Amino acid sequence: MILDVDEQAAEFGRQALRAFEAAGGDALVQQAEAKPDTRAELVDSVLRELGAWDLNARDDTDELEAAATLCRSAGYWALPYPVAEILSRPGDLDVSGLSVVADVNPAAPVAGIEGPWATVTIAGIRSAVIGHGPAAPGFVAPLELSAVDDRGAADVALALVLPCWTLLGMLDRAMELTVAHVTMRKQFGVPLSSFQGVQFQLTDAEVERSGLDILAKHALWSVGAGRPDAANDALALRMSAIEAADVVFRVCHQLHGAVGFCDETTLSWLSRYSQPLRRLPLGLSATKAELTRRMS
Repeated sequence: MILDVDEQAAEFGRQALRAFEAAGGDALVQQAEAKPDTRAELVDSVLRELGAWDLNARDDTDELEAAATLCRSAGYWALPYPVAEILSRPGDLDVSGLSVVADVNPAAPVAGIEGPWATVTIAGIRSAVIGHGPAAPGFVAPLELSAVDDRGAADVALALVLPCWTLLGMLDRAMELTVAHVTMRKQFGVPLSSFQGVQFQLTDAEVERSGLDILAKHALWSVGAGRPDAANDALALRMSAIEAADVVFRVCHQLHGAVGFCDETTLSWLSRYSQPLRRLPLGLSATKAELTRRMS
């Protein structure tokens, strides 16, 4: 087991970061929120130029790693597009993307995106999306489903892991923004970063972020290797991703102060658009319960 991604995959992620910045960067999510129906046209052409939709994340380990780094770059810019869900689409269904949903009140960030769209539950029940309700924040919409089959167990691991890489990208950016903020801001004539309490908080947050980085690579390896426990590894990653996000965003908001909740601050947009990733398909308690049930 090698807990690192291939250099070509890493370079692909760096190219994606630059491409998203050139396409608008932080302004993309703001434009998409103002006009949700335009979010596909804002970024789809950039993703096509990168060759994102040519990636075969299911059957090729190198392309799986490239897909993961792409999701991480998308998260860094809070890209208003379900990149992870599209890359998770199953090969045996003619659909645009796949979302893992809860058994009750299924929802996914598909508002404003043309289908067809499919869903899968943790138990492997696959359904087709035949309609959805009005969009909530984060482009999340309640779904109307039509059952397809119960052969989606193999789809679950990948469809859980890639969104966690998106969330990891958001934590990368949140930490970067906060380090820059406390370095620039001064109190009593010295930078905030010089205070021991601030350093302790940043260290706590970085431990969570870096730990999630390692777990994300392990889960990706597990999926690529086709391990029988890949779905459990994916659930463990999701649990850790939610816990890490709670710590990182709490620390980053505290160190930004009130300005961290203003729309003029990038952290506010990152925090807001991390919520669907942290709550869907299962929150922290439900994820822990499901993992415990499967491991017992």
